[in-house]
Amino acid sequence: MKYALFFLIISTLSFSQKFSFIYETKYKMNTEKPNDINSDIMILDLEDNISIFREIEDKKTDSIKINQGNGLFKMGVEYQFYVRKDLTQNKIAKVITYIGNDYLLPIDENLDWKILSEQKIIGKYRAQKAEVSYGGRNWIAWFTTELPFSDGPYIFHSLPGLIISIEDSNNDYSFNLIQVKKGINLFDARSKSIKIDWKKYETLAQSYYNDPYNLNSKMGMRVTMTDANGNKMDISEMTKESQKNIAGKDNPLELNHKINYK
Repeated sequence: MKYALFFLIISTLSFSQKFSFIYETKYKMNTEKPNDINSDIMILDLEDNISIFREIEDKKTDSIKINQGNGLFKMGVEYQFYVRKDLTQNKIAKVITYIGNDYLLPIDENLDWKILSEQKIIGKYRAQKAEVSYGGRNWIAWFTTELPFSDGPYIFHSLPGLIISIEDSNNDYSFNLIQVKKGINLFDARSKSIKIDWKKYETLAQSYYNDPYNLNSKMGMRVTMTDANGNKMDISEMTKESQKNIAGKDNPLELNHKINYK
């Protein structure tokens, strides 16, 4: 009865208010370079039990896409962090943008949380520890009931409070709350998405690896590239270098869907 009342309060607050939660995200893309750490600032916008988690720059380009009909997106598929959640329906999906199209990848893996008794203060919030397995990784999370929203960064959700910190056991990925904003509008410029599964996801990734400069779509056209000094560049060598770079990024968050490029 106590938990039922708690989640009713969460649902009411989430429905009636708009919040944005800013996270610092750190991740390692190359297992052979453990000290090469990427850092991005990401935002979780929450409104009416719908949330979107994306990079701050993604949100800016989404705004451009709405207002001007265009926008730039990160290429490739494995390191795009755009996630849409419907907390009421428990529908979670990644949205992947590739060559002008948006693809919707449902996340069906169950989050079987284990809530522990350990507590500590993180920033100004009292947080409680929880553990879960997802994507072939074990995760340690800290959530707070002082922010009564059953949500969190990336695909993570369904704890009795906001997840303010979560990190995998290998210290490869971490998401840490750094700011809370109230009254920020949520908007979604990628609502017209093509639904795919993990098999199609792998096909998209392999397609990008095979043709990182999207030259196949330019067949019949003379394709030339130049550097900043106006010197002509060897496309085949550039492709090989890009493929080496793509294959070297061998540490995706979903390890159970790691792609072996060939």
